[in-house]
Amino acid sequence: MAQATALAEAAASTDQTPPSETRHSRRVLLAVVAGLALVYAPTIAWLFGRWTISVWHHAHGLFIPPLVAWLVVGELKRHRGAPVTANKWGFALLVPALLLHILDTGIQTQLLSALSLVIALPGLSLLFLGWPRTQAILFPLLFTAFALPIPLALTENVHLILRKITTLAVTPLLSASGVSLYTEGTTIFLANATVEIADACSGFSTLYASVAFAFLLAYFSSSVSRRILVLALAAPIAIASNVLRMFILLHIVVWRGPEVLDTFIHPLSGMLTFAIALPILLRIGSDRPADVPAPAAPATRVQA
Repeated sequence: MAQATALAEAAASTDQTPPSETRHSRRVLLAVVAGLALVYAPTIAWLFGRWTISVWHHAHGLFIPPLVAWLVVGELKRHRGAPVTANKWGFALLVPALLLHILDTGIQTQLLSALSLVIALPGLSLLFLGWPRTQAILFPLLFTAFALPIPLALTENVHLILRKITTLAVTPLLSASGVSLYTEGTTIFLANATVEIADACSGFSTLYASVAFAFLLAYFSSSVSRRILVLALAAPIAIASNVLRMFILLHIVVWRGPEVLDTFIHPLSGMLTFAIALPILLRIGSDRPADVPAPAAPATRVQA
């Protein structure tokens, strides 16, 4: 609930309404946030558990709530002069979100409840901050959706495609580097080991995190062309990073044997994909001096 707490704190610190009204609004909002924290406590615990399973499963989600809270506070401070008028359209989001949460208490997916929390945040913002400020923080609130784990049933085909791409790409690279092998489907047969490119090694987690990071960079960039470029290259860079990871990992397997897959080297190689992809995206998405318009030169006063 870091995002909702940020709404309460930032709203109180930037509000221009009379102090008595500010205190009352803050108390109400904090009470609502506390109530939602209790309601969504099992969902938050479930999300935390999913984020911390391993580097292969949505580990980037752990960083999104504090990041969104920081963005919300920053944007509200920038728009401190915007009027604060409760917008009743907030109920159009909050009520369905709560109904979705109630539905999930019966079927116990936790994912629907997590989705309802993402939907509820803009509703709370409309009710307590009004439309002008909600518009200012709309991207951070929507960015929260990237914290949601995507169920395997929806990504099974994507995993398979990524596994095939990784196998097809890494095989000629290994052959060109002198490694003897042959492949069958997504299984690579080496001289001393048989390695299957499984779902965890498909690179989907890196792909998901890279796309999320690309949207964040596009949000901060002032160049339209750079926004389009970073969003378009997010997936290819993530896939290429995973291919490079598998190339290095398989060379280590050839050198040290398949036992290395049961050591820290295997998960460490997963972190390598993030270490490769994210800095490249940052370099592409960050504004360069040429993208930032130069300030206009002051007019020169000429006396006749």
